[in-house]
Amino acid sequence: MSDASGWDATLEDFERRQEQARAMGGTEKVKARRAAGRLDARQRIAALLDDGSFTEIGTLAGPVPADALVAGVGSIDGRPVAVGAEDFTTMGGSIGPAATRKRWRIADISGRERIPLIMLLEGAGHRPPLPGDPGGGGPNDLQAQAALSGLVPMVCGVMGPSAGHGAITALLCDFSIMTPDAAIFTAGPPVVEASLGERVGKQELGGPEVAVGAGTIHNTAADDRDLLAQTRLYLSYFGSSAWERPPALDTGDLGPRRIERMLDLVPRDARQGYDMAVVLDEVVDAAGYLEVQPGFGCSIICALVRIGGEAVGVVANQPAALAGSIDVAAATKAAHFISVCDSFHLPLVFLTDNPGVLAGTASERAGVLRASARMYAAQTLATTTKIHVTLRKAFGFGSCVMAMNPHDSQTLSFAFPAATVGAMGAAGAGRAVGADEQTGQDLRQAEEESAYRSASALSFDEVIDPRDTRNAILSALEVSARRRDQGCEPKSRTGISP
Repeated sequence: MSDASGWDATLEDFERRQEQARAMGGTEKVKARRAAGRLDARQRIAALLDDGSFTEIGTLAGPVPADALVAGVGSIDGRPVAVGAEDFTTMGGSIGPAATRKRWRIADISGRERIPLIMLLEGAGHRPPLPGDPGGGGPNDLQAQAALSGLVPMVCGVMGPSAGHGAITALLCDFSIMTPDAAIFTAGPPVVEASLGERVGKQELGGPEVAVGAGTIHNTAADDRDLLAQTRLYLSYFGSSAWERPPALDTGDLGPRRIERMLDLVPRDARQGYDMAVVLDEVVDAAGYLEVQPGFGCSIICALVRIGGEAVGVVANQPAALAGSIDVAAATKAAHFISVCDSFHLPLVFLTDNPGVLAGTASERAGVLRASARMYAAQTLATTTKIHVTLRKAFGFGSCVMAMNPHDSQTLSFAFPAATVGAMGAAGAGRAVGADEQTGQDLRQAEEESAYRSASALSFDEVIDPRDTRNAILSALEVSARRRDQGCEPKSRTGISP
């Protein structure tokens, strides 16, 4: 039968081009990858997004299939997102001019439509020019991504080796995760050996132990599917952009309840350690929470939680690590977390129990003053709802960085009856001033009465029974509900970070 419409040849050519573009690195490479139990770029996107929601863009871009980057838009839990996944089966996932334009384009769509941006990395960075590459200058994808900071949530998954230009993507995102076989670095082992004469493997150069230990990457995942599940979970705590409030969720545990175990979980003796994570388990809704950077700065817990169904960011001292002292890593982690929560209008809850900022020569040489000042600047500039609870102690600058001052835009500020605050503990103060026996006794008595003395000056809004911690936080969230129900816009920032 003749082609009366004249479309047959055109459509056949179109379908051939589409098939070639979607073949990625070819049948053998794709089969070998799947035989090894690893997901390819398109499978990763399919596992990340709602079934059937992906619309690909730039399929025919570049001289190699999809120019080694599968990109487009889809949805997660019914909400639109933009996503790009480097295709390692095609020229090692390297970046050509067409892929650079695609990376810029999904960032452009993300900002224009106010939807989250997700990047899945496994690539060698920029590659040399190929025949068929578009010529001339083009838009800079990293500039586009940097311009999105604080406007839309950005998540990066490192799912294999990631070097150079592509690797910077992870650092520009709000949240990053990597799998055990992944690695991230400025330049890979061949470049390191050629330029420095140093022989090093991928894992030693930038594997999870290195990247997470340095704070370069936030979290680890067991495998590809776990990483994609964590990405979905992380985004569930945020609105689609800074123009939206975080969505509430019926967790089945919305109402007030007394925590009778609290008196057993938090020792009365401020010198005795305990696990703040167990306390957090009791305070938040039964649905659980997502801890951010659990392997870095361990004397502070930063977690995305739900309390009464509301998405909340928690910053909590961890007495089980360094007695809760705030070191450089902990302050750096918390400063970033506070800024992310503030940017996207999550209320912040501070659970405080620390002897101050970590002292000593090693801490000072690491720059603890600047790091803690950065954390303080983040929290004092935060305009979102701030709720504070001092459980046992907060000394010196350790109280300031943890938002203890109720005159610093807190919604409500609470303390346990045993809470002690001040420049330092009674023992340290006695030694500092050369106190005699009577003065030392007076200092200890003042420390014992610290919470009540502070409450008498309204330095805390209320002293509470430890068992009422969750209920006090719920009441503060309720007090701030009207303000949080109002329209919102991106955070307007002034000042220079320390």
